[in-house]
Amino acid sequence: MLVQALRERNPNGVSALYNMYSASLFGVISRIVQDTQLSEDVLQETFIRIWQAIEQYDPVKGRLFTWMVNIARNLAIDRLRSKDYRNNARTTSLDTCAELYYTIDIHHKIDNRSIQIASSKLSIKEHQVVDLIYFKGNTHVEAAELLNMPLGSLKTALGRAIRKLRGIYRADLLAAS
Repeated sequence: MLVQALRERNPNGVSALYNMYSASLFGVISRIVQDTQLSEDVLQETFIRIWQAIEQYDPVKGRLFTWMVNIARNLAIDRLRSKDYRNNARTTSLDTCAELYYTIDIHHKIDNRSIQIASSKLSIKEHQVVDLIYFKGNTHVEAAELLNMPLGSLKTALGRAIRKLRGIYRADLLAAS
């Protein structure tokens, strides 16, 4: 079992984990941190954090991948909010921006497509909330301000959207089996 190997600090477990999930986690991170080098740094930090915090993972609360995505997303958002990143972002050359625009990862395209399909079944408000919080890295407060809605309403819409997405993915999994 992969989780057991990680908890036993088996290097083969980390290697298997990286081989299985690095591309997907990189896709999540690069949606938030759109600098390839910084995304790679955050990916490395993610695997270090997973290694250090594996004892905190509880399979009863959710899947391993979901837990890892939350770690990756939080680290990516933390990187965007860091003072160093903001200072460097002000001085980024136009060549770097053009290069990033044309760099496309196949896993990123696949993830985007599946998310677009699933999120098309959400209401416009729910789609906007999910997009701002999970893919653009805004906090709940920032998203509420951008959408000009009360924080409580935003959290309600987010919860409803997550429940709908879970239902969509469950239905897709059942249809595929």
